[in-house]
Amino acid sequence: MVNCGLVSVKNEPVPLKSISVEVRVQDHVATVSSTLQYVNEEERPLEALFVFPLPADAAVCHFSAKIGEQEIVAEVQERQKARDQYDDAVSSGQQAFLLEESAESPDVFKLSVGCLSAGQNAAVTIIYVTELTVQEDHSLRFCLPAVLNPRYTPAGTTAAASGSGAGIVSEISSGAVPYTLTLSVHVSSPKPISKLESNCTLDPLVFLHSDHTQATVNLSPGHMFDKDLELFVYYQDTHQPSAIVEAGVTTAPPGSLMRDPVVMISLYPEFPEEVIKSLGTQGEFVFVIDRSGSMDSMMFHGKGAQRRIESAKDTLLLLLKSLPMGCYFNIYGFGSRFEAFFPQSVVYNQDTVDQALKRVKQMQADMGGTEILQPLKHIYSQPCYPNHPRQLFIFTDGEVFNTKEVLDLVKGHAHSHRCFSFGIGEGASAALITGMAREGSGHAQFITDTDRMQPKVMQSLRFALQPAVVNISVDWTLPDGLTVDTLSPPINVLFQGERTLIYAQLKGESSGGTEGTVTVKYSLKGQPVTNQLHICLKPTEDTGLSIHRLAARTRIRSLEQEERSGAADVEDIRKRMVKLSVQAGVSSVHTAFIAVNKNHRETVKGPLLKRRVLTRGRMWFSGFLSAAAQTLWKPARCAPAVHTSLPTNKYIERSAPVKYASMPVSHFKDGSPEDYLISPLDGSPEDYVNSVAVSHFEDESPEDYVNSVLDYECCLADSERASAEYGDLDYLENYDDDDDDGGGDYVSQLLEAAPGPQKDLLLELVSLQKASGCWELDVALADVFRKRKDELTNQKPAQVDGSVWATVLALIWLYSCKIEQQVEWQFVAMKAVSWISSQKVGDLSRCVSAGNVLLGYQVTKETLGI
Repeated sequence: MVNCGLVSVKNEPVPLKSISVEVRVQDHVATVSSTLQYVNEEERPLEALFVFPLPADAAVCHFSAKIGEQEIVAEVQERQKARDQYDDAVSSGQQAFLLEESAESPDVFKLSVGCLSAGQNAAVTIIYVTELTVQEDHSLRFCLPAVLNPRYTPAGTTAAASGSGAGIVSEISSGAVPYTLTLSVHVSSPKPISKLESNCTLDPLVFLHSDHTQATVNLSPGHMFDKDLELFVYYQDTHQPSAIVEAGVTTAPPGSLMRDPVVMISLYPEFPEEVIKSLGTQGEFVFVIDRSGSMDSMMFHGKGAQRRIESAKDTLLLLLKSLPMGCYFNIYGFGSRFEAFFPQSVVYNQDTVDQALKRVKQMQADMGGTEILQPLKHIYSQPCYPNHPRQLFIFTDGEVFNTKEVLDLVKGHAHSHRCFSFGIGEGASAALITGMAREGSGHAQFITDTDRMQPKVMQSLRFALQPAVVNISVDWTLPDGLTVDTLSPPINVLFQGERTLIYAQLKGESSGGTEGTVTVKYSLKGQPVTNQLHICLKPTEDTGLSIHRLAARTRIRSLEQEERSGAADVEDIRKRMVKLSVQAGVSSVHTAFIAVNKNHRETVKGPLLKRRVLTRGRMWFSGFLSAAAQTLWKPARCAPAVHTSLPTNKYIERSAPVKYASMPVSHFKDGSPEDYLISPLDGSPEDYVNSVAVSHFEDESPEDYVNSVLDYECCLADSERASAEYGDLDYLENYDDDDDDGGGDYVSQLLEAAPGPQKDLLLELVSLQKASGCWELDVALADVFRKRKDELTNQKPAQVDGSVWATVLALIWLYSCKIEQQVEWQFVAMKAVSWISSQKVGDLSRCVSAGNVLLGYQVTKETLGI
């Protein structure tokens, strides 16, 4: 693991005091201005480091610092030149600021604040522009990342050996941060604004015009920056193709991107109705599941939360039951290693599905770190099946150190598969998730806060079952004198109703016309399809240069990809990238923002103090200590022992569910405590961490002992799981120390008596469906309907097969009891309808009527689609 961005070992106060964010949303582009207030509370000059996340596709376009009344605006320079200038300035006592992008992942930035005088304040402002992603419910999502998890670095890599990433990656936890966040949002659009929603508490929405085309909203006071802040903007008629033309800067060099107008085209392809109804029945579906230790965390904080691995298992059940007969499938689990259910993908039938589901039930988050590169290499090495296009579904909640290497691998095999990626929880890397989907011609989804995983995954399955769009071309018709230079990579994927963006530079002078057309042609199931958009070439007012900067960012990302692909002219590509980055004022991997206050100079006596600004860092220990003392150990008289080794042969039964037990550093052999928990000395990880040596507690109390763990920097249990599953365990403080029965027995009795989680009847019903699409008339099915089996049997119409009767009942129940979750069971129902049609049943109307009487519902045959 590479961890930084933490407080110093002496626990001196960090200099970051507050973050103020202003968001201006114009249609589906957001301009975000973040101001960070620093103060040096030391007695001598200070250098502060702040590592923080930004959206993966953001274009950072402004960086400035205000010290007192003086503002210094940074300029973009070649990266090494900027670093040298920063070092020279700081060493000579000048105030300097350096902002640079991670070489490993485009969603991580490091801000260096150099040579702040004692007691001095500084306000640093960062501005970036980003596209808003379209959600399933047609809303546009803006995300302000708060979580930046430790990047997992595979053992043996250059970065792991050299520690080269140590200065650019941060650790974040659920503890409190020593700074505050305020946020205000202004939204404007040609289309009326319907509403704004957020996963955080907002003040009431205020409309600025009667036509509801402009509105403002603020984040309510008291927000704890403990999770990603998500904002969802709802417009009327969101899914309409559109074009925005933005004028260039007259002072920019002639012929440059910043001088000419730039157009952003938003396309929403509409497929013929008959194609949408005839979803594919062929394909190879490969499901890749993150089984690293972090997947044992809860999906969200609160009542009813599932562990991430359990939610993934439920989702796999739905996916497996939704696949068409005759396709191929396989399931991979990965962590520090990987394993596949089958040596190669197998034909989908009842036998293989039963085998897979048995293995799914046994899956645990027990495979260590997050190393995704090797399983992907293995999958891509397997030959594809003719006429069965490969569809890759990747689920992960983590970050990886080698993001760009992973993306290059996916892009290198884009011709042989489509990749659908799912980021689980607040810490999933947006660069990794969106990048894999983009390079793999698929679709990305994020499951955060209280989101259910299943509906988002099933939406992606619908995309995967859509026929692949091929032979895509984009043609421009413009007035005489105008030509177009497309800046976006060629379009290689289109999905029904999904937005596709095209950036282009308009060159030349128009002969007078102000209208043009963009025509997208493609082939779908062998049929030619044409979509056309008429555009007005008159520049849109009041857009700043946001479209130019997004276009520059898009072109820079393409050049980065060319550079990593090993092109012969790497040096020329790098020069073009730096030139475009400097001209557009947009960050890249080869440039950095540098600002130096040359009017300030202070003699530096001795080395500068260095402080790493906490971004929800190691304070995660403190948030857990009191809970750990309450939930994990009961005060007891234990034999004296020294805290230098933990025997592996003396265990006591755990008092409450724990994720990690505390262990002293000397017991970790090699590597960090977290690495050690992944591979204990003896027994399985779960067995090991769910047990504690009796002799390991001295005469101190458990709470004192837990506090002493900080001295050893050991990993502790995650109390969220215990509190989410068993409720508030504060009563453990009331144990009687003189109770000879032992608190462990008492807690075990209480936990055994606690009611277990209720069954999900939808998942129960789905699990009973056969691979062919039918259900059998048995006791388990009757239990879902809260009936006895004989009630189902006695009401069955004569001459109707038992499986047909059971399948009709299942469909009636789904349409009556779970209609709000239809997106989750839509393919299950389609398989059932298809199976019924193949049975050549005579009078289905009578069967449906009898089913309504038995279950007490009123569903028509037409509603069921049979």
